[in-house]
Amino acid sequence: MSKFNFPFISETKELSNLRKEVRKFISEALINKEFEPAADGWVFSANPNFSKKLGSKGWLGMSFPKKYGGNEKTTLERYIVTEELLASGAPVAAHWIADRQSGSQILRYGTEEQKQSIIPKITSGECFFAIGMSEPDSGSDLASVKTKATKTDDGWILEGRKIWSTGAHLSNYMIVLARTSPASEKNRHEGLSQFLVDLSLPNIGIKGIPDMSGQRHFNETLFDKVKLPKDALLGREGKGWEQVVGELALERSGPERFLSHFCLLENFINQFRHVLVKSGSQLIGRLIAELQTLRRMSFSVASMLQNGESPETQAAFVKELGNRFEKMMIESLREFSNIIPLYEWPKQLQNLFEDATLRIPSNSLRGGTTEIMRGIIARQLGLR
Repeated sequence: MSKFNFPFISETKELSNLRKEVRKFISEALINKEFEPAADGWVFSANPNFSKKLGSKGWLGMSFPKKYGGNEKTTLERYIVTEELLASGAPVAAHWIADRQSGSQILRYGTEEQKQSIIPKITSGECFFAIGMSEPDSGSDLASVKTKATKTDDGWILEGRKIWSTGAHLSNYMIVLARTSPASEKNRHEGLSQFLVDLSLPNIGIKGIPDMSGQRHFNETLFDKVKLPKDALLGREGKGWEQVVGELALERSGPERFLSHFCLLENFINQFRHVLVKSGSQLIGRLIAELQTLRRMSFSVASMLQNGESPETQAAFVKELGNRFEKMMIESLREFSNIIPLYEWPKQLQNLFEDATLRIPSNSLRGGTTEIMRGIIARQLGLR
């Protein structure tokens, strides 16, 4: 791919060969102009055809059971593929949520029919998911969600709104957190359930929300008395909070929390290596040191998940520190523009930097705000 390669964790020969295979695949895709590297590619850059190509390589749902179309690969093998795609700025937004968390939720809590009908489509890159957690008046306080599902003789009636449902306009399904019974005074998390919602059903409206760059990848999704079948319930009724906590660990701990703008950093170093040797080595050294630390933390969480643990607190650490790192990276590169003005940078590098600058504020919101992450950490440490 590029001339710049930062050191990785020690790997076996098999893992090293996998990394080389992924890099070759990406390099060929770039040569064939199948995509242009983009900042925040896992959120803003969707290419369903590229997702299908990854599926045909066996790189989606890698750890899923073979009987559902997966390859039963290890967490480390999936991690290698994931970080190489992120580092290259590949267009992976279409399948990202399905591969990262929705498929795992269905495998863990879904019925056999749900697994057989949906998981193979995820692994082939033909079925995409959106997240149905946050609401306009709830934000990161999921216990206060107002979307409700009322049981009927033949299913459920879903009413409410979800916001920041990234990629919903491209998605086939959304896992929706809804209230199915009132919360108790002692436990606000009681009475919540998760639903597997087919977004092609009548009375579902998806409205794009423009970001600072004018793009409409975020969405508000409205459910106006949507009729759901009985088997739309995912897992157990009233156990939605316990289920969503595990899902959030999957969402918060991955390498996307600190590699969203790596293609910008990589291109920057390759372009200005001659200048950085003289005046920027300390700056780049600090960034790469933090990046390596975050990578080891993120991989340790992945290992815990593979062992069946629920590392909610550890995931919060990765997300909070990852947010801070990416903000620091943008600020550091902005300082460099005092040496070589931005207008003298190559056009592609300018575009990457400008896109990353506009999108960096959302990093501290998606997946839970910085304040929420610090609250989770503080409670675990006994500080509140």
